[in-house]
Amino acid sequence: MSKQKSSRHSKYYLNYHIIWIPKYRHPVLGGEVRHRLETILREIAKDKGLEILAQEIMPDHIHIFVSSPPKNSPALIVNWLKGISARVYNHKHVPRIQWTRSYYVGTAGTVTTETIKRYIEEQTKCKEQTSSE
Repeated sequence: MSKQKSSRHSKYYLNYHIIWIPKYRHPVLGGEVRHRLETILREIAKDKGLEILAQEIMPDHIHIFVSSPPKNSPALIVNWLKGISARVYNHKHVPRIQWTRSYYVGTAGTVTTETIKRYIEEQTKCKEQTSSE
């Protein structure tokens, strides 16, 4: 898996698990459609500076685990993946793919929520100790 990355002004480790489905959850993503979408999604990721960590296209939904710089919001990433993939695929293929407007996105990183809370609390305690000295 990826480790911490750097851009010109930031260090980051942001990973998103994204799931979306075709309209009416029709099982239309099998066979050749699946193979073509895998290629299209990888091309989109490369073009947009994303890294696909894992991807699975099921007949009625798509799972993708993607790493992104902090300048890209999760909503923007979903918009790229769903919008561009539908346009590129539909330009050359029939029947056309239509995605629902909804999606799921969850985050994953290197530390737990409890670790972050503990770190912030420790910083507050350190600041209080420093100011009382």
